[in-house]
Parts: sequence; C-alpha cells; structure tokens
Amino acid sequence: MKRLKNKVAMVFGAGPNIGGTVAHFLAREGARLVVVDIDQANADKTVEFLRSKGSEAIAFTADSAREDQVAHVVAESLKHYGQIDIVFNASGKIHWSPVTEMDVAKWQECLMSYSTAGMLTTKHAARAMIAAGRRGSIIHLLSTAAHFGEASGAAYTAAKGALLNFSRSAAMDLAHNGIRVNTITPCGMEHNLWGQMRDEIVDPNFRRPERRSFYSRDDFLKSIPLERFPRASDIAWAAVFLASEESSFITGADIPVDGGLRFKYPAWRPGDSTGVNIKDYAKELRITRFGEEGEKLLP
Repeated sequence: MKRLKNKVAMVFGAGPNIGGTVAHFLAREGARLVVVDIDQANADKTVEFLRSKGSEAIAFTADSAREDQVAHVVAESLKHYGQIDIVFNASGKIHWSPVTEMDVAKWQECLMSYSTAGMLTTKHAARAMIAAGRRGSIIHLLSTAAHFGEASGAAYTAAKGALLNFSRSAAMDLAHNGIRVNTITPCGMEHNLWGQMRDEIVDPNFRRPERRSFYSRDDFLKSIPLERFPRASDIAWAAVFLASEESSFITGADIPVDGGLRFKYPAWRPGDSTGVNIKDYAKELRITRFGEEGEKLLP
C-alpha cells in the first residue's frame, strides 16, 4: 500500500543508518525525497540507493543549524517538486563532557546542531507548507537523553530536551494550519555496536573505564525489557506512521522506540533474569544499511 503517494518528504541528516533508512521507508510508501546532509558524500550515497530502488530523490548539502542554508534547500526543493509534505529531522552533533570541564563553544555547537536546527527546519518547512496549503507532518528525532539526566552528557541532554519542548510548542503554533509536529525517542541504537562499541564486544581484555559516566553495552542491553537495541528500521516505521494519514489526529506527541526502557522501574534489569548478554547478541547481529541486512557483525 502506498501510504505516502503524491507526497514530498525532506530528510535532514540522511546518512545510511537512521536518516537513510527513514528516507528509504518513506520512498517505499510512495514519497518523493529530498535528502539533506552536511556531508555531500552521505547525501549522494542515499540518493544513489533510493534511485537504484526506483524512487525519485534529489540531494542537497547543508548545515541544518544555518538559516540561510536551510532556507535555500527548502526553496530549491519547492522549485523542483512544487510542494513539501513531510519533514524528518535527524541532524545534530554530540559533545560529551562533565559540567565542570564544559567548553562553551562545544556547548553552543551541540545546542545549535539539535535545538536550533530543529527550529529552523520546522520554521522554513512550515512556511512552505502554509504557502502551498499543505497539511504537513514534521518529525524530529530525539533520544532518551531528552527525558533523563546523563553524566557527562549535559550538552546533549539540554539540546534534546529543548528540541522536545520546542516540538510541543511548534505543534500548538501550527495546529490551526493542519500541520502536525511530533517526535520519536529511541534509546541507544543497535548500529552503535558496529563502530565505537565493537571493541567492547570482541576484546577479551576489555576493562570498564573508571570514569563515572561509563556504562557498557551489556549494561544497556540488560536494561531493555524487549531484550534488543532499536534498529534504524524501527525508527523508520514510526516515521512512516507519523507521516501518514493514519496519525492525522496526532500532534505534540512523542513515540518511544526503546523496547520499554523509559517505562520500566529504574532499578529493574530484566536481563539479569533472562540471561541476555551483549556477546551472544552480537554473534547473531547483521549490519544493516538503509534498513537492509548485510554481513554479520562478527565473523
């Protein structure tokens, strides 16, 4: 079923993991795509993949925290397609630091790349929707960081928390135009295991760092009631729902895509009784790009 037939979707932050997968799933439902990333190679790779699947897509390079660049890609997208119906925003840059060592420039960059980028993508896309009389859907990607405190993560939690409440307010501002604004909240993603977390899984000499902010992937996995990490495809399915008419009376809402993590009793670690563990989990894991399975993570 083509739930998004005759719709145009913009995806900000469109590398092959989350943003690229969302773009793929929106395109499968019939949407024509505008792919935007700060890295030209990422944008081009996503468009190349979409076109190989028979979907219509164009690419732009832009920094979503720069108003002139966001305004430009929205204007150019309107010239090309004549309308904008859906926006999915996954842009942002994380900085980790204890509060006592916080660098002001990095703090400001983190806030700009998430909350300011969210405001700008919403502002310019909503203007385009209103001008064309389109009753659109705007979706921002959050994180459990928007809902909890995290040691060494004050900049990130502040930026995501700001984006959460901005989205709620924007939903109220735009409701009379028929434009809906919602958010999606995953926890730590499965694709994090493919890069910076891989040594933790395969290194037999791995030792927990002494810093107070550390938690392992095994700690995280044991805390998720559904016993796995969210995948990019999980976010993409939620985005398709929020982009479609199936959610036409939903605005200002946040969809948790975290396997029950946010709602469990904090001290309970279900994995302690079920036996789930990161090493066994990783043995069965396949690397995915654009929501499609590839090779196994471990040989």
